[in-house]
Amino acid sequence: MSDLRTRYLGLDLRTPLVASASPLTGTMDGLRRLEDAGAAAVVLPSLFEEEVGAQGREFEQLLAGGAPSMTEALASLPGPAQHGAGPGAYLKLVERAKATLSIPVIASLNGISQGGWARYAALLEQAGADALELNVYYVSSSPGRSGSEVELGYFDLVRSVRRALRIPLAVKVSPYFSSITNLAGRLVEVGAGGLVLFNRFYQPDLDVETLEVVPRLELSTSAELRLPLRWIAILHGRVSASLAASTGVHTPEDAVKALLAGADVVMMTSALLRNGPEHMRAVEAGLREWLERHGHRHVEEVRGRLSQRAVRDPLAYERANYLRMLASHPAPAGG
Repeated sequence: MSDLRTRYLGLDLRTPLVASASPLTGTMDGLRRLEDAGAAAVVLPSLFEEEVGAQGREFEQLLAGGAPSMTEALASLPGPAQHGAGPGAYLKLVERAKATLSIPVIASLNGISQGGWARYAALLEQAGADALELNVYYVSSSPGRSGSEVELGYFDLVRSVRRALRIPLAVKVSPYFSSITNLAGRLVEVGAGGLVLFNRFYQPDLDVETLEVVPRLELSTSAELRLPLRWIAILHGRVSASLAASTGVHTPEDAVKALLAGADVVMMTSALLRNGPEHMRAVEAGLREWLERHGHRHVEEVRGRLSQRAVRDPLAYERANYLRMLASHPAPAGG
């Protein structure tokens, strides 16, 4: 049987298949089901900047007042231990997940302002998180704010959080930068031990009857994997950080493609929401079958085999591929 053991952020995983943040990872029942189905690690839903309000200030005051332990501080806060109920409940979820599961638990923060993020990052480490994923979701609508200013904000945030932590730190980034390779390298320089490609921004829609801006949640498809595939293939071997493929991993073939491009792990959300946690077993079985059919005894043998630095034609990941793709589509038949 092929060996799927993998390292991500310095953590030893039994396979490269990780359950990324979703409603499934926000409850203990969902987390248990994911572990039973073979998830090698779980990423909890993000603690959002908007949730750090009154309860956050109460929790800060409680700790500042000398609570003897994290457990006592958490027990003093009301509310169920579920995602969306504020920082106290989120920290309880981290603590319970770590105490219950035998796989790594990766906490997540979602914000852009430095503020209390370094403080909450440290609290998540105290609660037992094995690693932290910084999910930077920022849409700049100011015409006076340049792209370089936005990037500097990212670097300052990562640097601040890195200084507050001893556990590994990953950064989940957007594809909307003019030079992702440069951005990736600089994020690693300021403390990112891993890069998650990419943050899937959920775009607003317009309701033409109510004339309102409305949210529209649509699950990903395998076709969306092509964007992270390209950039993982380009970054593999160029940055000294773990690479995680996120968005568009639905099938064993998707997982194989991500590994061939150079991903250390593949993260799944939409496929698990659509098919249930047990879908993880089917992807693992398919991945093992592909490795064995191609004569590979260890997953490491295929990682990066189709990265930009390994393929015969490196330009396939750049403009030349765009030209070939356009020329490959047949012209419509004449009327």
